[in-house]
Amino acid sequence: MTAELPLNDIAPGTWKPNRGRSETIQLIIKIICGAFATISILTTIGIIGTLIFEAFSFFGNLPSELSKDSEQVSYMQGVIHFLTAGRWTPLFASKQFGIFVLISATLMITFISILVALPLGLLAAICLSEYASPKIRKVLKPVLEILAGVPTVVYGYFALLTVTPFLKTFFPVEGFNSLSAGIVLGIMITPMVASLSEDAIYSVPQSLRDGAYALGGTKRETVWSVVLPAALSGIVSSLILATSRAIGETMIVTLAAGANPTLGFNPFVPVMTMTAYIVQVTKGDAPHGTIAYQTLYAVGITLFLITLALNIFSFWFVRRFRQKYD
Repeated sequence: MTAELPLNDIAPGTWKPNRGRSETIQLIIKIICGAFATISILTTIGIIGTLIFEAFSFFGNLPSELSKDSEQVSYMQGVIHFLTAGRWTPLFASKQFGIFVLISATLMITFISILVALPLGLLAAICLSEYASPKIRKVLKPVLEILAGVPTVVYGYFALLTVTPFLKTFFPVEGFNSLSAGIVLGIMITPMVASLSEDAIYSVPQSLRDGAYALGGTKRETVWSVVLPAALSGIVSSLILATSRAIGETMIVTLAAGANPTLGFNPFVPVMTMTAYIVQVTKGDAPHGTIAYQTLYAVGITLFLITLALNIFSFWFVRRFRQKYD
């Protein structure tokens, strides 16, 4: 046997790997990745900063605007009026700034869409994960996800020209209504619910299913009593993500729901959502710098806070109820 030389006693002329070039490349990669990560963070901070700055300008001018038609209004009274008033007419001669009108329409359409997407998406996920064979699953899942690639403007015209006339044969709906917008919006977010829920269900260990079968459970009992509870956090997370997507949808509600800021929860009449109002303002109906134009940012930051609250709740729910398996 030959004795091994220590690492620091390598004979002269022996080949050594050149680590300098590799370390330089790794440093460049780290700098590039860090730069792109910084850009995304700075972009987010810039968006939030713009919303906050313009929204504060709106709330600062709101008391003086409300005082034109009434007695002196304080800053807090202006905020309360913004959150609770029953009219939204910032583009009219008699201006009212009750954003609850827009919030109620947004929540109503979102609720209708969830009523459509939850059963369709969840049952599709169960079918793909538990009942479909691998060959059928490879065909059905891409076909289902094609719906996610359809432009939203196509969904909007589908709701306006196809779904609304069909609903008129059964319900007293008007030409623009939140019912058709909610139904088509639910169809649009169904692939999101189905795909994410299917991934959560598919990740449940097979040992849990085998244990249920060993105890005499049927396929249906195993799915509903064992698999779905084990995948609950992932299913709820997909539902909340789809809800956030529905709240922020623009084209479907703009084309199918109308632009009438009506307070109430009647799905048969035209309504205006927060995103539809943003579209209306950005078309140039309000001069730049006016308080009517500043409502664009007030509505935007309200929409941002709603989606932020949903994301925080989703993060908490997943951490609270997520089950880990070895």
